[in-house]
Amino acid sequence: MIKLQLIGHLGRDVVKKEVNGATVFNFPVAVNERFKNAQGILEERTTWVDCSLWDKGNVAPYLTQGVMVYVEGAPKVEAYVSSNTGALSGALRLRVFSLQLLSRREEERRKAFTEVPVPEAEPVQEQPADDLPF
Repeated sequence: MIKLQLIGHLGRDVVKKEVNGATVFNFPVAVNERFKNAQGILEERTTWVDCSLWDKGNVAPYLTQGVMVYVEGAPKVEAYVSSNTGALSGALRLRVFSLQLLSRREEERRKAFTEVPVPEAEPVQEQPADDLPF
């Protein structure tokens, strides 16, 4: 089995469907990658991954556009002919086995508009090597 791990943001709210008596949640995840090209210029690339999560309770209220998630699962690459251009294209799909919410959209908004004071660091007291606490 091949396992793929992603950290990214949801591109839209989750879509809940019933398939043969089972519940499936579909959502796209945008994975951003920053790198320097051969000329040393910083570039950013976004890869979209279509994810599906089967029979995991009601996660729909938590999976909204912009939420950062960690997902892991089995990848599948699908080829198709584009209806617009007629060109051969591909899509990366992931059947999710594990999902973790890394942030909520409201928390991100609050952090962006509120300054959090940074407490002063307390001085570190060094212990003698022969007086270890374990």
